[in-house]
Amino acid sequence: MKKRLFLTLLAIVVFVAAIGAVKYRQVKAGIAKQMSFQMPPESVTTIVTKNEAWSATLAAIGSVAAVQGVTVSADLPGIVEKINFESGKMVRAGEVLVQLDTKQEQAQLAAAQAQQELSRINLERMQTLNQQGLAPRADWDRLSAEAKQAEAKVGEIRATIARKTIKAPFSGLLGIRQVNLGQYLAAGTPIVPLQSLDPIYVNFSVPQQQVANLKVGGEVRVATENGGKFQGRTTAINSVIDEATRNVQVQATLSNPQGKLRPGQFVTTSSGVGTAETVIALPASSINYAPYGDSVFVVEDMKNPKDGKTYKGVRQQFVKLGPGRGDQVAILSGLKPGEEVVTSGVFKLRQGASVQVNNKTVPSNNPAPKPEDS
Repeated sequence: MKKRLFLTLLAIVVFVAAIGAVKYRQVKAGIAKQMSFQMPPESVTTIVTKNEAWSATLAAIGSVAAVQGVTVSADLPGIVEKINFESGKMVRAGEVLVQLDTKQEQAQLAAAQAQQELSRINLERMQTLNQQGLAPRADWDRLSAEAKQAEAKVGEIRATIARKTIKAPFSGLLGIRQVNLGQYLAAGTPIVPLQSLDPIYVNFSVPQQQVANLKVGGEVRVATENGGKFQGRTTAINSVIDEATRNVQVQATLSNPQGKLRPGQFVTTSSGVGTAETVIALPASSINYAPYGDSVFVVEDMKNPKDGKTYKGVRQQFVKLGPGRGDQVAILSGLKPGEEVVTSGVFKLRQGASVQVNNKTVPSNNPAPKPEDS
């Protein structure tokens, strides 16, 4: 009985040991397979770096201002008798815009002219008598003064009438009319805005550190939000630095024959500063932006430490970025010419990751794309 029990226990032990050995071999094989497993290569696009000469530029936000701009207003009070313009039309210097009622002044002018004529006649009579020695010198002086006063009164009324004839002070584009026919205007009441649009100013501010690099006469490129592009020249640099911002205001003058630029319009400016700089230009999609530093991935032949085999992988390289231009970003340091850099798919890469290069479709790499923000 004891012998049979012993044999049964022995058989169970042998069976369990056999099963354990099989499972041990299976687990060991699974671990070995897991250790040798490699992720499939990521598909990326690349570009070979090269040096490019970029002219140094300074970008800034600007605002358009008219060379001459006013709100035409009434000089003297009066009632609007005639309106000789339409809103939004071009006018020339000296064109009559509004005529105020001058009936009272015309009547006063007629009376003053009559008094002037009477003073002239009296003075001529006195002159004849004075030449004959029949009138005292004092009477001649009095009549002469009265004649001059009458002449001055006529001139004063004529000036009043002229001031009630409101004219365009310079050629330009009218805004929206702000008065109506028959309306009473007090002195200083606005009538219509008038802006001279060609040429036109663009005002922008630059940091005080860059003032030495700007020169009067330097080229300035201006771009609007709707894609318009203009070129002009720097015509003035302010002599005072803003204490609050430590910026200096700069003024550029641009030709604007079609009136596409309007006073108050928001624009971006780019001014040439200094000489050209040698940089490596990459598509903006190449950059892996991060708080601890910006980097790119360089494609290289790498050796697998597990099996010693060579594969195409990536090395993460931290770089110093410069200004952007169109689709490109300038790399100031961290890369050498001739290196192959990943241009798309950087978000899924890590140091040493295996990659497969496929450049059938590559990201845009145009320094001046159209539209600019494409």
